[in-house]
Amino acid sequence: MLKFFLSRCVSAIPVVFGVVTLSFLIMHALPGDPVAAMLSRSGATPAQIEALRAELGLDKPVVVQYFGYLWNLVTGDLGRSLISAERVTQLLADNLPPTLLLASLAMAVAIPVGIVMGAFAGIFRRSWYDHFVMGFTAISVSVPAFWIGLMLVMLFSVQLGWLPASGQGSARSLILPVAALSLGAISTVARATRTNMLEVLKQDYILTARAQGKSELSILFIQALPNALVPVITMIGLQFGWLFAGAFFIEAAFSRRGLGTVLVDAIQKSDFPVVQGAVLVTALFYVGLNIIIDVLYAVIDPKIRFD
Repeated sequence: MLKFFLSRCVSAIPVVFGVVTLSFLIMHALPGDPVAAMLSRSGATPAQIEALRAELGLDKPVVVQYFGYLWNLVTGDLGRSLISAERVTQLLADNLPPTLLLASLAMAVAIPVGIVMGAFAGIFRRSWYDHFVMGFTAISVSVPAFWIGLMLVMLFSVQLGWLPASGQGSARSLILPVAALSLGAISTVARATRTNMLEVLKQDYILTARAQGKSELSILFIQALPNALVPVITMIGLQFGWLFAGAFFIEAAFSRRGLGTVLVDAIQKSDFPVVQGAVLVTALFYVGLNIIIDVLYAVIDPKIRFD
């Protein structure tokens, strides 16, 4: 198992390297001068702008900046923000927990709700409940999460006044963002669970269990459902990654501080180190999730270790 884990870690290195390189090139290709933006309100002279650009190393060729950036990554230095001069590692560390909390709560809601909805839709196939679930999930996965968030704000905050439209710190301020973010994941989990449940219920061992006179509840929830959830593990892991990225948009819709708002603000101000650091953290998060999923699959099905 250790060898399998290490092989997955090694295979992830080119992915992270590619993301780092692509984000660096894209940021340097964008129009705008962060140094000029920093000093625009202070009435700095062109000489002062050039002096600050040289101090920050932005006057060097892009190739030199790129290899310098890679060397800093190896040494664990993500640099400083061009706007606030704050260390990028500290800035990301301060704003990553709210984003992780939002994504984790949305996933904690999506997994049980989606599994229950999908399992019963598979059990009561072609019933009114099955049609309702399929219609609900089709709409939910088609509508952007931030639009759902805006509609929830209009209904529960503006019209009814039950919940705050924005803010941070209280449990009530999390209800609408979590609801908006989790709906898409609930639908994806429900559809996957329903599909796999239908496949499992056709298997011979289910027919054999029924022929032996075992109770229907025992067949459905002890034999069928656990087997139906095995393929769902991969999808759930990937959904958590999507929720982590989707939290960026939800934070913007609900004016919540987090990694997403930091990233958007940094892009607008061409704050290269912050953007590259945020992209790196997101890439590492996705890669880590995929490694965990691979390991879980190898635990469930040992044959995968030898593929």
